Amino acid sequence: MTADAPGTGRLKALPYAEMTTDQKAMVDRSMNSKSKRMIGPTSAWLRCPPAGRLAWELGNFARHDTTHEKRILELAIVIGGRHWSAQVAWCVHKVEAIKAGVAPEIIDAIEAHERPVFDKADEELVYDLLTELLETKQVSDETYARAIEMFGESKLIELIAIFGHYNHVAMVLNIFEVPVPDGWADPLKD
Repeated sequence: MTADAPGTGRLKALPYAEMTTDQKAMVDRSMNSKSKRMIGPTSAWLRCPPAGRLAWELGNFARHDTTHEKRILELAIVIGGRHWSAQVAWCVHKVEAIKAGVAPEIIDAIEAHERPVFDKADEELVYDLLTELLETKQVSDETYARAIEMFGESKLIELIAIFGHYNHVAMVLNIFEVPVPDGWADPLKD
């Protein structure tokens, strides 16, 4: 199964017949994935296959091999997506976070740039850790100690790697103005 790379805002469509071998391999991998299509930052990554392959691998790890529960993964993605106001990331992962068990009220608060009220300590820690990191570019000794106690070093590094990947995704989506496909969740208002 082959496909042309669709146009994505600032990027023109890239016909499969005109792609390099490395680009075709990325398209083939995408078309043979669970989604069976090229979505999000994939068209942008085609323009630089070495970086695109690495991003794909980290994203694949985040989606399928993380030791974190899906609700924690999706909460982290929503926090980063909202920080960057990345429309596609928000529209996809808002729905996925709710499906994974994050309370809609938490998502609504994040969308409104308000601190959510949490019932689950791990969700509160993820929110505190990641928002503190985004806002101050550091984390306090207290937040770090909480994260180590809850996750340990390996899972904390894993969480930050996944968060970093999805911040990268959000930046790619924004820079190349990837549009929200029809039928997805409502985009952010600001």
